[in-house]
Amino acid sequence: MKVIILIFVILSGGLLIYGTMDMPAWGDPNSPANTYVSPLYIEEAYSKTETPNIVSAVLADYRGYDTMGETTVIFTAALICALLLRKNSDDDEA
Repeated sequence: MKVIILIFVILSGGLLIYGTMDMPAWGDPNSPANTYVSPLYIEEAYSKTETPNIVSAVLADYRGYDTMGETTVIFTAALICALLLRKNSDDDEA
């Protein structure tokens, strides 16, 4: 069973590495993110959101649902950790 899991992990890792081969170079000024997305946020962030800070405008207004989802995942993970690590009163009696 461990051999099958190891093969699966190696194949998954290889697939992830293969998927990154087509990505643009780090900091490439001609990448799609730098060519299309960033100028749009920089030019229109204040007029569309009325927020003077571009970072806050992007996180709160443009990516609000994504940020809410990330916060929900972190909260759920913390809640589950707290439930798993709590001291159970039944353990004291045994």
